[in-house]
Amino acid sequence: MSSEAPDHPKSLRDPAVLAARKTLLARPHIAPIRALAGRIARERSAEVPDPDPLDGGVEARLLLLLETPGPAIRGTGMVSRDNPTGTAANLFRFLAEAGLPRRDTLIWNTIPWVIHAPGALNRSPRRSEIRQAAPYLAPLVDCLPRLRVVVLSGRVAGLMHGDLAALRADLTVVAIPHPSPTYVCTAPSVAARIRAGLAEARACIAGGHCASLAGNCPPMPLNAGNGPWSGTSSG
Repeated sequence: MSSEAPDHPKSLRDPAVLAARKTLLARPHIAPIRALAGRIARERSAEVPDPDPLDGGVEARLLLLLETPGPAIRGTGMVSRDNPTGTAANLFRFLAEAGLPRRDTLIWNTIPWVIHAPGALNRSPRRSEIRQAAPYLAPLVDCLPRLRVVVLSGRVAGLMHGDLAALRADLTVVAIPHPSPTYVCTAPSVAARIRAGLAEARACIAGGHCASLAGNCPPMPLNAGNGPWSGTSSG
């Protein structure tokens, strides 16, 4: 997988690169996750993007949960660090800086389906949508037998701490701010927190100390914003 991975962000804006990536969607390491995406799409009557076939799929040791696919996801149909958005570009750089191999990672969304009507502006998830998404976390974790670390990125993802504790108390959970430019540009401390969280996750999967769910991820507001559910969609 690594030999095919791009060395710069936003590579999927190139139609030829996107077309080549889509030819890889039949790879077996992402088949169970694509099947789950299809099930969610049918049950929610909504669009659910595929995992990136260049990432680890069922072999991933790190799950990075964002919030919800942004409207731009319709351009590629994949949850990818290579998407042509500011959020994806930031994530591409942060993951590269952390030295996290793509084969060890799966990027997904807490609310896996697109919540935005075609042509509508980006918006924060509703409480009802967060509740509806929670039951899909268990089948996702079931797809990842090697999973060791979950990185919760943003406020909505951070709400999944309790659900993860009920599923797998042995997992390490790391909370970081959302990588959207909206938040990364608010203060240097935001990027520093993202880097520190990803470095912790990298150390864990590399064989370093891994804290349990019991104490390393206390509930907290992760993003700046005006309302209790303020957040940013993933790109």
